Amino acid sequence: MRLIVGLGNPGSRYARNRHNIGFMAADAIARRYGFPAFRDRFKGELAEGVIAGARRLLLRPQTFMNDSGESVLAAMSFYKIPPEDIVVIHDELDLRPGKVRVKRGGGNAGHNGLRSIDAMIGPDYWRVRIGIGHPGIKELVHPYVLQNFTPDEARLIVMPLLDAVSETMPLLAEGAPDAFMSEVARRFTPPEPPDEAKPGDKPA
Repeated sequence: MRLIVGLGNPGSRYARNRHNIGFMAADAIARRYGFPAFRDRFKGELAEGVIAGARRLLLRPQTFMNDSGESVLAAMSFYKIPPEDIVVIHDELDLRPGKVRVKRGGGNAGHNGLRSIDAMIGPDYWRVRIGIGHPGIKELVHPYVLQNFTPDEARLIVMPLLDAVSETMPLLAEGAPDAFMSEVARRFTPPEPPDEAKPGDKPA
């Protein structure tokens, strides 16, 4: 993978929202591999560094989530990167908090950032889906994703999970998504939700 994109909304107001876990992942990767500071490019913030012995690009679109595709298309076009060399990291309602899945192509499942990217470059890119859980009722989805992670979620799930994702990123960067998922799961096991509440279980 040559271009790694973390999705989120710009600005301090949204920085710790569940919807911004893609930005958080990009920051964790940049720290782990000593990338230089992000700079303004391609309607986003771009950093370049080395992962697994090769040069990689990290992009945080600054267009707001609904127009993320504009930034991805601009970077992709400038560097002449095909979709199959792009990985997009985003929040996933239909996975339990802390679960990670990787796939190439497919639908957007109502995710506005993916919908925008699909419209701009097509669906044939890789997605790292990071579970944030589902509030249980469709009408609560919008406020739920724009809420901050709770202190316990941040301490017990988000921080250790992003450490595992960033440490294991060389496997994904070298084109081994199954090994990446297995190694993330080996390094981090999400805590079980309380029996009385099953956050992340998609409602029937």
